[in-house]
Amino acid sequence: MKKISLQTISLTLIAAIGLTACSGLGKLVKNADKITYKVVPDPMEMHGDKVTVTISGSYPAKVFPKKATVTTIPVIKYNGGEKALNPIVLIGEKVEGAGTKISNKSGGSFSYTSDKIDYVPEMKVATLELRAEGAVKKKTKNLPAKKVADGTIITPLLVKNDEKSLIGKDNFQKVIPRTQTASIFFVINESQVRGSEMNSQELKTFKEFALTGIEKKYEFKGMNVSAYASPDGELTLNGNLAENRAKEATKAMISMFKDKKMKLDTATKEAFYNKVTTAEDWDGFKKAMEASSIPDKELILRVLTMYPDPETREKEIKNLAATYTEVADKILPQLRRAVLTLNADEKSRTDEQITALAASTPDSLSVEEIIYAATLTSDINTKLDIYKKAEAKYPSDWRTSNNVGYIYLMQNKLNEADAEFKKADAASANNPIIKNNMGIVARWKGDRKTAMALYTEAKSAGPEVSYNMGIIEIQDGNYAAAVSDFGSYNTFNSALAKLLNGATDDAMVTVDNSTEKDAALSFYLKAIAGARQKKIDIVTNNLKAAIQKDASFKQMAIDDAEFIKFRGDAEFKAATN
Repeated sequence: MKKISLQTISLTLIAAIGLTACSGLGKLVKNADKITYKVVPDPMEMHGDKVTVTISGSYPAKVFPKKATVTTIPVIKYNGGEKALNPIVLIGEKVEGAGTKISNKSGGSFSYTSDKIDYVPEMKVATLELRAEGAVKKKTKNLPAKKVADGTIITPLLVKNDEKSLIGKDNFQKVIPRTQTASIFFVINESQVRGSEMNSQELKTFKEFALTGIEKKYEFKGMNVSAYASPDGELTLNGNLAENRAKEATKAMISMFKDKKMKLDTATKEAFYNKVTTAEDWDGFKKAMEASSIPDKELILRVLTMYPDPETREKEIKNLAATYTEVADKILPQLRRAVLTLNADEKSRTDEQITALAASTPDSLSVEEIIYAATLTSDINTKLDIYKKAEAKYPSDWRTSNNVGYIYLMQNKLNEADAEFKKADAASANNPIIKNNMGIVARWKGDRKTAMALYTEAKSAGPEVSYNMGIIEIQDGNYAAAVSDFGSYNTFNSALAKLLNGATDDAMVTVDNSTEKDAALSFYLKAIAGARQKKIDIVTNNLKAAIQKDASFKQMAIDDAEFIKFRGDAEFKAATN
C-alpha cells in the first residue's frame, strides 16, 4: 500500500476549506443563528384530523451565498417517530431554477405553507424542527437543526359522542274521541219521524255504535241534532218546520235510548241534546246540485245567485222543481232532514293495566299500547324487553325495530343497533327518524361522509338532526357551521364549537348554562378558554376543579399544548401538582 504523506493530507484539507470558504457555505453556517423564522400557528394545531403550518423566514444581508441552493425540510418530531413535510427551496441570485430567490447583498424572505398531513395521536406532544442543507455545485453543508414550534393543540378531539338518537313515538291516547252520524229524512212540510226512517240502515248502524259504546263503557258526551228545511218553502214556515223536526228527532232518540237493551240513562235527558236548526238549507242545496248529474246545474246555480231576496229565490226553486224532475225527486228531499251526531269518549286501559299486561301477556296489547308501555319505566333493560316483545308481535311496524336499536345505542352495542335500524329501514324506507339513527351508527364507525349524507336525508325529523351534523362539522374543522348546527342547544359540544370558532366568552356562558356544567370536562374547557384569553386565574381555578373531579386531567393539562405558555408559571405548576 502506498503511503500518503502528511504534506499531501494537509494540502487536501487546505483545498477543501478553501473551496468551502469560496462557496460561502461556511459563512452561511456560521451566521445560521441570524436567520429568523416565524411559525403560524405556534403551537401547531390539528383541525379536521389534519395538521398544517405556515412558516415565514428572513435572511439578513451578506449571508445567503450567491450560487447556493438551500433546501429546508420542516420535520414534526414526536415520541416514536417523525414526519417530514414538503421541502422549502431557496436559491441564490446567481442560481437558475425553481425556488425563492434570496439576495446576498440585501438578504430576503420567504413564506411557505405545508400540505395537510394526517394527525396521529403521538403528535400531541411534538416539536417542529427545521433541517437545512446548503449546496454549491457538489459541495454541501448542513445548517444546525432549529426548533421553531411546539404542539400540537388537539382541542377539537374533546368533542363528545352525545348524538341525539330518535325514538319512534307511540300514538297511544288515554281518551279516544268517538263519533257516529246518521240522518233522518222527512216528508215535505212534515216533522213526524216515520218508522221506516228508524229502521233504515243508517239508524241501525247508529244504534250498533251506541250499543258498542255501552259495552265498552264509553263516556257519552252528548248528541248534536241539526235539523233543516229545504229552501223551496216560505221562510217563516221553514223556520218552524226545522224547529219541529229537531224536536221530533230528539224525541225519537230519547225513545230509542229508553230501550232496556240500551240502558243509557244520560241519553234520555233533554240536556243531553244540542239542537241546531237551519230554516233554508242553501248550502246543502248548492252541494247537492254540484254533486248531481243535472246538465244545467251550473246555469241553475248562477241564476239563483242573482236573487239575494229569499222570497224570490223560493219562487225560483219551486219553478225549478216543476221544470226539473231530478231537483224535485232527488235534490230537495235529501235536504229535509235531521242530522244526528252522537259524541263519546272511549277510555283506554290504565297505565297500571298496560304495565301489567306488558309483563305478563304482551300479545294482548295493541302496537300503540305496547310502545307506550315502554315509556312507563325508566329501567333501560325493561324498555329493551318491551320493545323486543313489540318487535316480535308487530315486525312490520318500523317503530318496534327502530326502538330496539335506540336502546342498543344507549348501551353502546353498535353492531346490534345497526342491524335493528336496517330492519326498520326495510319496513319504512326514507324515514327521516331511521336515517338519523343510521347516521349515528355510521359516524361511530368512523364514516363521517356517509353519516353526513344520512343526516341530510333526515333533516325533516327535527333539530336533533342538525345537532348531530354539528358534531361532524367540529370533526371536519368547520366550526362556524357547527355553531350554526347546534343552534340554541346549551351543551358541552355547543360550547366547544364556539370556543373553536373564536368566541371564548360565549363558550363559557354556554357551558355554564348546560346540564353538564359541573362535569370535569366542562371545567377543563373553561380552563382552555382562559388560556386563550391569557388569564391565568381562569386557567388555574378551572384546572383545579377539573382535576378534583377527575385526576386524569392533571397529566392531560401538563401535556396539552393549549397551556404551553403557562407551563413555567408557579400558579400553573401548583394547579397541576
